[in-house]
Order: sequence, then C-alpha cells, then structure tokens
Amino acid sequence: MAPSTQFSTTFLTLCLFQFLGGSFSSTFTIVNKCSYTVWPGILSSAGTSPLSTTGFVLQPGESNVVGVPPAWSGRLWGRTLCSQDAAGKFSCVTGDCGSSAVECAGGNAAPPATLAEFTLNGAGGLDFFDVSLVDGYNLPMIVEPQGETGGGNCTATGCVVDLNTPCPTELKVMSSGDGVACKSACEAFGDPQYCCSGAYATPDTCKPSSYSQFFKSACPRAYSYAYDDGSSTFTCASADYTITFCPQLSTSSIKSGNPVAMETSGADLDGRYNNVMSVIGCVLVAFVATQFGALSLPVSQ
Repeated sequence: MAPSTQFSTTFLTLCLFQFLGGSFSSTFTIVNKCSYTVWPGILSSAGTSPLSTTGFVLQPGESNVVGVPPAWSGRLWGRTLCSQDAAGKFSCVTGDCGSSAVECAGGNAAPPATLAEFTLNGAGGLDFFDVSLVDGYNLPMIVEPQGETGGGNCTATGCVVDLNTPCPTELKVMSSGDGVACKSACEAFGDPQYCCSGAYATPDTCKPSSYSQFFKSACPRAYSYAYDDGSSTFTCASADYTITFCPQLSTSSIKSGNPVAMETSGADLDGRYNNVMSVIGCVLVAFVATQFGALSLPVSQ
C-alpha cells in the first residue's frame, strides 16, 4: 500500500472511530435556577465508570456540563444549606453525602433528598430515568431530555413545586425555624408498610399510603413509593439531559402529567454542527492524502 493511502486509511479509521465512540456518550447540563446556592452531588452505581466530578457548587443562575460515559447508571441530587466549619469539615443540612468535602467521593445522599436516577443504554439500548421522592424531598427538580430523544416514553419528569412548606408536620425537617425538607414516611416512622419491607416487600402487599399520596398528588410523574413504577419511569434513546433545580417554567403540564414540549437549544445545534464538520474534515484530509500524497508518511525500510 502506498504511504499516502496507508496514512489516509488509518487516519480516517481513527477519526471516525473517535467520532462514533463519542456519539454514544451523553451530557448532563445541571442548572441552578434557585434563589439560593445548591451543591449538586453525584453517585455512580457499582460497576459503572465514575464521572469526572462527584460534587460541586452552583450559585444562583449558574450551570455546569458533565460528560457521561456510555452505559452509566447512578443518581444526582442537590445539597442545600452547606457550610464549612473551623476545622475545614464541609456539611449540608439537606442531601449531605457524608464526605466532609464538596466532592461526595462515593457518598450517597442522606434522606430526605429529591433524586434524579439514571440507567443509560440499558435494556433495548434505551436510557431509563426518573425523579424519586421515595427518600423524601428537599428541593424542586426537573429532568428534561435534549437532542435525539426518540424511543419509549421520552419526556420531562420531576417535581417542580415547593413541598417544604405544605409538608405534613410529622415529616417536616426544620432549620432555623423554616421547613427545609420533607421526609418520607419510611424515614420518619421506619414502619415496614411505609418502607415496602418485611411482609410488605412486594407490589401486591405494599400499597400507596396517605403520605406517599401527598407527594404523588403534587408531583404525579415522580416516584412516591418503592413500587410506583407505572407512571414514574421514563425512557429515551441517545439523549442528553438537562437537570434543573427550581425550574422557572409553567408547572401546569408536568403536574397534570401531560407531555412537556422540549426545545432544541443552541448548544445542541452547535454540537450537531461540530460533529458533522468533524466527519467532513476527516474525509477531506484522507482524500487529500490519497490523491496528492500531501500528508504521506515515510515508510521505514
């Protein structure tokens, strides 16, 4: 094989491999629209590749984009009312992960906390995601698929209302005189019938309680108890996801369970344009190398 042809073939193969490999990964765009600071926490499930970060800070109005490897599964949540003591120990009133640092480093969210849960590239090649209040609630959150969102029940889900104020007194978490989180009945009472454990560990024996119905009536698409699968799990194919704390949008559609219209953002369009241009660039460079030998490499004898 001529040097220029050999180079062009190798270059084109590597270039396209890099492009196609990247197309199977996703991004999480995490946005804070709350009027207060939020410290997102991220926990990867056992056996999946960790993300580049496990925790960071978002001031009001800030966002952060995190790359997600293929077949990732895990959860994401927001921590609130966080501070660092004189000894340098970091802790949060809600959603604390016990790491004593901004990075959670494998720590899970202490309940109560609103959770976004993901299994990407799961059964049938689909992404499965939900917003769960099974471990309680600490702030509003919505998950919105972006980009190529075909496949399954692909629409936004979450809990966009403030439940800390109307939370039942026996579930309410107080701090400085204010309600800052709302426990699940399982966390508050430890009763197997609320925890779906023991004699109540099956869908047939564990039924919605008045407490889980409080969460479900306010947030119909969110998980309200362990076996609330039918109306609370969503699926997409090849999507990116925007996770927004305190979303500033009309809540009528998501509270009623109707589809939420999604717009393609400028960032999505820019990303698709850049991908297309990358492929065109690969082909052009390989063509030049083949036809003119402009990029031919010396071959050792």
